[in-house]
Amino acid sequence: MHDRLATITQYNDLQSEDSKAICDRLQTEINAVLEEATSKLYHGGPAWFIEDNPVVGYWVRKSGVQLLFWSGQSFNEPDLKAEGSFKAAEKIYNDASEIDEVELARWLQKARDIQWDYKNIVKRKGELVRLR
Repeated sequence: MHDRLATITQYNDLQSEDSKAICDRLQTEINAVLEEATSKLYHGGPAWFIEDNPVVGYWVRKSGVQLLFWSGQSFNEPDLKAEGSFKAAEKIYNDASEIDEVELARWLQKARDIQWDYKNIVKRKGELVRLR
């Protein structure tokens, strides 16, 4: 269903009322802080890229809305939990009121400043290299 969507707004609009409120707020905050980033639907959900490298995205899951930072394990932020076998970290939201704008802005700034090269991970046969 989601792979045929053209825009992040369409993705958000398909969600339940609670999830849509979280998604809309995340979209607004991410766009405000990462003005230079490009965005698109990626792996079934909205994602933002800096110089073609994925830095942040979100997906509606059964457990809530998953906010994922590709390089988040390097942020040294206790409220972000390791996700997957690379450097990603996540935060799960179940209500828009749980979003702390100051905390989120700090994480987004770190997403800009701390990046691992996911763009070339296949070319490097799964090896991640620090970009910044």
